[in-house]
Amino acid sequence: MGLHPGLDPAQRFSSRVEAYARYRPSYPRETLGLLERECGLTATSMIADIGSGTGLLARLFLAFGCEVTGVEPNPGMRAAGERMLSGEPRFHSVDGRAEATTLPDGSVDFVTAGQAFHWFEPAAARAEFQRILQPAGWVVLIWNERLVTPGFMAEHEDLLNKFAREKSHPADADFNAFYGHANWRSERIPNRQSLDEEGLRGRIESSSWSPLPGADGYEAMMQEMSRLFRKYEKAGGVTIEYETNIWWGML
Repeated sequence: MGLHPGLDPAQRFSSRVEAYARYRPSYPRETLGLLERECGLTATSMIADIGSGTGLLARLFLAFGCEVTGVEPNPGMRAAGERMLSGEPRFHSVDGRAEATTLPDGSVDFVTAGQAFHWFEPAAARAEFQRILQPAGWVVLIWNERLVTPGFMAEHEDLLNKFAREKSHPADADFNAFYGHANWRSERIPNRQSLDEEGLRGRIESSSWSPLPGADGYEAMMQEMSRLFRKYEKAGGVTIEYETNIWWGML
């Protein structure tokens, strides 16, 4: 299994589509400049965005001029992405997953995944990406990770840890095994998300580990969230601080 054994990637967000679409953070535009310098990204690059969800990462590449195929196994998430990007003629959506994308051999220059690598079956996904990539193609894995700084962010993290069912983050060993070497590279870019109280509630509900309304722990979690928001809000909002982690390499 992947890094989240016991959860079906095709069903993991079925009850969270709206919250995910509205309240997940985007990715910084500096990502594009990094990939231009390091990987030769251009506006003509063909992108396969794996686990494309509601299209958050696809939007970044579409704005740059790329043609993007979103590969998403969850029907609700895929439909939300298609709605969000319905005005983008360079966006294509397919029902597939990392291990079976349905894309033709050698059809893309980049395989990307935003907040999705931990759901992959690494060996099968690696073989599939080798099949669909052009020679010397790149795999780019992106992950928004919360910073834990004194004050709101530290207490916010305590709240999440208290109610989390399961979380896992990829480690260096996972990337070494996936890329097949240790020559992949990485960089971190600051990112942030400003939210009102409804937004903070929705951001928590968008996570696959979070209790849903009616489940044990949900009301207690939201009461603590409201207390935390009232303690730290300024001008009606709080800011979640992230680092956007970007890993890139050839397989």
